[in-house]
Amino acid sequence: MRDFSSDHRWLSLNTATVRKQGDLIHIIEACARHGIRAIDPWRDQVAAVGLERAVRVVRDTGLELSGYCRGGMFTSDAARRGQVRDDNRRAVDEAAALGASCVVLVVGGLPQYSRPGSTASKDIAAARAQVDDAIAEMLDYARAAKLPLAIEPLHPAYAADRACVNTTKQALDICDRLDPGHTGALGVALDVYHIWWDPELMAQIARAGRDRLLAFHVCDWLVPTKDILNDRGMMGDGVIDIRSIRAAVEAQGFAGYSEIEIFSNDWWARPIDEVLRTCIERHRTVV
Repeated sequence: MRDFSSDHRWLSLNTATVRKQGDLIHIIEACARHGIRAIDPWRDQVAAVGLERAVRVVRDTGLELSGYCRGGMFTSDAARRGQVRDDNRRAVDEAAALGASCVVLVVGGLPQYSRPGSTASKDIAAARAQVDDAIAEMLDYARAAKLPLAIEPLHPAYAADRACVNTTKQALDICDRLDPGHTGALGVALDVYHIWWDPELMAQIARAGRDRLLAFHVCDWLVPTKDILNDRGMMGDGVIDIRSIRAAVEAQGFAGYSEIEIFSNDWWARPIDEVLRTCIERHRTVV
């Protein structure tokens, strides 16, 4: 396993971690101050400053992108299928312009939550089937752009409103169905917050192998968790054995960034430089 104790070369900042402290340009400037060399920006943050400006600033600062958040939210009623397709193609185009390594997919839950206004449904099996079909369609477009797609399984608490793919096994099953040749076009983004609890996790990481492991996200699970969405912990403040999971991922040949992604009302209330200093320190001592 790589030794992060002496530097933070392999730290990437998911820009949601400091989204309340400023816009994307402000975040990039702060990363430059702290020697952070990679980010994973969110589409709404890019849109707020303009894609062309974001591309220019990323290029001028020499930043790498460990991913682009997010594509997906595939589930909808029939009237919105074209909207879903077009939105995800735009995500690919934006990621390609920014030089991202992959598009992270949060696949969506029941249609009324993934695409508000859709006819309500309780059929999660139908939602999962729709996800398969939509990823297959998006994959053709992404392949043409030479941009890998990374399915992110989310904790089961999000099955209704955010993602009906909830385990690494489910995500890899989709990969095997749609990309049986392991071409590198389709894989997984593993976020320890969502997968740490899974008794099959280590076996599924081994099953994934290097070809499927496209992104690795870190934070921590607090006990108690006050808000399932916006109370993630800084690494080391919770119960996740982050190093064991990273060791398993790196044993398969993953050599990319450990991307810090913390949705937290607590950390959003702190100055950006304090947050980034803490991220760097915990990256060296905990991750």
